[in-house]
Amino acid sequence: MHTHHENLIQALNSAFPLAREIQTPEEHQRALAQIEDLLEDYATNQIVIEALSKAVERYESKASDFAAFNRRQEHIDTAVAMLHLLMEQHGLNTTDFEAEIGKKSLVSQILNGHKQLTRRHIENLAKRFRISPAQFF
Repeated sequence: MHTHHENLIQALNSAFPLAREIQTPEEHQRALAQIEDLLEDYATNQIVIEALSKAVERYESKASDFAAFNRRQEHIDTAVAMLHLLMEQHGLNTTDFEAEIGKKSLVSQILNGHKQLTRRHIENLAKRFRISPAQFF
């Protein structure tokens, strides 16, 4: 005789088999679509959303389709990512950092990974945007 708990788990497994394991790009897309639908009522669906999200993370961390993306993510400079974020949040472009970094061309080189932000740049940016310099590391 099954307990109520076992019945519930069986129902979850049959309704959301992808929460256990995603093996193909098609299943990955289905899981993302399920998460999107469930997000309409996050409070009610939180447990299933989290289970599906974990399965998506597991798939994306090992799927060959994501290998190049994952390698790129590992090499993104935190300081450059922070500069991008500040630009996006404040609607700024490469010409808006002359006082903190320098000319537009230097800002572009930093954003493209050809040059790095110096300690002075980071201190200037931290002061301008009232954030901790630690945000850049």
